[in-house]
Amino acid sequence: MDSRQDSNITIELALLVALATLWGGSYTFIKLGVATIPPITLIAARTAIAGLLLMAVMWARGIKMSTDGATWQRFAFQAVLNSVIPWTLIAWSERHVDAALATILNSAGPIFTFLLTAIVTRHETTTPRKLLGVVAGMAGILLIVGVDAFRDIGSGLIAEAAIITATICYACAAIFGRSFKGLDPMAPAAGSLLAGAAVLIPASLIVERPWTLSPSLSSVLALLALATFSTAAAFAIYFRLIQTLGSVGTTAQAYLRVPIGVAISVAFLGETLSRTAWIGLACVVVGVAAMTIPAGRRAGVKTS
Repeated sequence: MDSRQDSNITIELALLVALATLWGGSYTFIKLGVATIPPITLIAARTAIAGLLLMAVMWARGIKMSTDGATWQRFAFQAVLNSVIPWTLIAWSERHVDAALATILNSAGPIFTFLLTAIVTRHETTTPRKLLGVVAGMAGILLIVGVDAFRDIGSGLIAEAAIITATICYACAAIFGRSFKGLDPMAPAAGSLLAGAAVLIPASLIVERPWTLSPSLSSVLALLALATFSTAAAFAIYFRLIQTLGSVGTTAQAYLRVPIGVAISVAFLGETLSRTAWIGLACVVVGVAAMTIPAGRRAGVKTS
């Protein structure tokens, strides 16, 4: 039994790292994308392409999509919390702030999830160990990105507030995502993306008139990578982890996302790492471990 539990948690933590990598790269993809593609259009295309890709995967695997109206209402609500509002806000914000600052502000998701879980839903045990994870993770984020990332706070205050709003939406989405337990993870992933596209495409047509755009090749390639890897693949992993690691554990990938996202920014956007990045990374690992690894034999990860 212990070996099975160890194997299960190893798989789930590996998926957590994969999710952090896929979402860590999304900030660079968004930064490149919004250079010549307006925010609503970029996110509308992101959700539509990713949703169709996941539907194709479901068809290939023989997974049927629900036709129940109540389920699709839940998909639509999840879309509002997890893509329509936060992705559009982040895309717009990255036209005004650096990717590093967007990364650090958006990485506060586990804190909001922890607080919402502790105060409102109380569906998971809020142990001192998880609180330690929150504190250690945020300390690591500050060390990795460095105080210089906050130098421009104030000049882009509205954009920064928009990213915080997006972060709160992510926290709510992680908690609401548990309501899809029992469905194949592909179903809420594809359903919420398609529901999001149904909202965003008309908005794009009305507000940004995408047929008048002349996007650069780098923006188009960034959009395709964003939709395929940072959305379709990431969402399939995300909804599985919500069911296995729980909402607080899953949003802990936000801490791993920081060093990964900053490293990708260094390679493609020319940004630099803080001198204290390695110490920060150690704090991040401690934070993720405290929030995700089961304490004791009885806390094994459930798989379905």
